[in-house]
Amino acid sequence: MRAASSLRLVLAGLFALLATAAGADESCRIAFDMGSSGIRAGASASVTTTQADIDFLGPLWAGRGLEETVAPTIDALRELPNKAGFSDICARIGGGFSAWRLAAEQDPEALAAILDRIQAASGTAVLVIPQLQEGAYGYFGARQLLGERLTTSHVLDIGGGSLQVAGAQTSYGEALGQKIWHRHLCQEIRNSESVPCALQPLTGDELAIARTLVAEKLGGVAATLPGPVTMTAISRPVSRGVLPAVARLVPAGATADSVQRSAVATAINQLAGATLSETMQLLGNTSRHVAFLLSDLLLVEGLLQATDAETLQVTELDLTNLPGLLADDRAYDWRRRYGCYLDRLRSLGSAAYASDPASCP
Repeated sequence: MRAASSLRLVLAGLFALLATAAGADESCRIAFDMGSSGIRAGASASVTTTQADIDFLGPLWAGRGLEETVAPTIDALRELPNKAGFSDICARIGGGFSAWRLAAEQDPEALAAILDRIQAASGTAVLVIPQLQEGAYGYFGARQLLGERLTTSHVLDIGGGSLQVAGAQTSYGEALGQKIWHRHLCQEIRNSESVPCALQPLTGDELAIARTLVAEKLGGVAATLPGPVTMTAISRPVSRGVLPAVARLVPAGATADSVQRSAVATAINQLAGATLSETMQLLGNTSRHVAFLLSDLLLVEGLLQATDAETLQVTELDLTNLPGLLADDRAYDWRRRYGCYLDRLRSLGSAAYASDPASCP
């Protein structure tokens, strides 16, 4: 209860901060949303965004760190604002999310040295954003885009490296995005490090193992998100994968913008024993992303069970962390005290962001 109360206070403070910043006259700002597979740039005075594809997760999974991504990252931080026509005098910050949190866990000293080099070469201070903060950014951005159409208490965003169940007062995040969750299954069931791996077909025992594993991975949901919880899924693994698959396999269990938990379970049972080629034939889907479909279905089923929800609303949004980053005064305060931030990153890891920039010497 104490942890949940602290979480609510943190989120309440954050949303007050974001609302104030969004409503005030903004100084010129540029932000970079740095996820597991690329960088997207945006600015406070522009609706334009630009992006660059960079695989940050692959080198980390292979044990090579982020060194090989430094040069393309610097290039992207320099070039993306120019491509979008952003002003050269804008203050710049980057928000590093799932892959960068993993790098901070693996070797915070090495990451701090890399970020120091990136800042010196690009003029951009990159911060490792904690999971809780990312969840708040997600709800803030979804609320901006959907307005009154957002009728659920939380939004579900399944990325490549992490997932967020974010609400106005409570938020849950886990390093369990599409690629990472699929990799867990590959390791546990196929003893494979490949992503994607040949996960299908699953035997009955293997399917039971997969369902037990997702329940374990999501074991903290109930305590972090006291019910009732309703969710709107906003990302493509659901809008372009789970929803159309369930609609085709279990028509009575899906509408144009929702799926039922029981129908997700039925679809899983139908696909688990099929090969990947048989799955493609059943769904009329030849996309390479269909290899992730069964693991996505299992993840969605696990989330609905963990939140005790029967229905998942679905709408696709081009949601980024850019609105939250651009409105986040703390992030720009850290830009002015970046040497202190890097010192704290070395000792605190991703928690460095949540410390007070004003307390720096």
